[in-house]
Amino acid sequence: MVLAKRSKFRESLSMTERPSMEFRVFGLTGGVASGKSCVAARLRELGVEVVDADEVARDVVRPGTSGLAEIATSFGDVLNVDGALDRKKLGQLVFGDEAARRRLEAIIHPRIAVETARRIAELEARFVPLVCYDAALLVEMGRYESFRPLVVVAVPREVQRARLMRRDSIDSSEADVRIGAQLPLESKVAVADFVIDNQGTLQELRREVDRVLSGVRTWARRG
Repeated sequence: MVLAKRSKFRESLSMTERPSMEFRVFGLTGGVASGKSCVAARLRELGVEVVDADEVARDVVRPGTSGLAEIATSFGDVLNVDGALDRKKLGQLVFGDEAARRRLEAIIHPRIAVETARRIAELEARFVPLVCYDAALLVEMGRYESFRPLVVVAVPREVQRARLMRRDSIDSSEADVRIGAQLPLESKVAVADFVIDNQGTLQELRREVDRVLSGVRTWARRG
């Protein structure tokens, strides 16, 4: 498990070598179509390094990786003609099959954890004081306590549904199925340290992110 605490590496530095802000990894999560990606993009604009769990998940199953090889061995014909993972086909195999889903998670989750830790350690070694870990399932996986403060992007369900329908060109029934497959946003808000309200305009969202980032930085300075 990655811990957002200062490492022995940092503790070995002299006082003059240490940055003014303790190394801190904070969590960012939300629900489908809540606007989490827009928040992450704004954080990058503001100079925050973001480790994207979705990006890590894609990287650990790229062609030539042990992760992809193990998936192919376990699930059979799930590769495209170019040797890349056919995510749609794999999704059809594991959808509604609890045993298959757990088998897949046993392959990819340890690899995601190792690669995430590697990327965070690399940023710490570069003396980056503040890192955002962007992960949709941070609360569901029970890992959010290691990434305090936790920032949750929230919208009312009706806004979430409308945005999902518009984004993916689906009807309300399909949107409700996708939303219902995730932990309710209310449950994530209940364990959040900061909540970003994203039911307004993009400009309002940017101001919300700026406000919350100021609070996160204050939290990090307290150590």
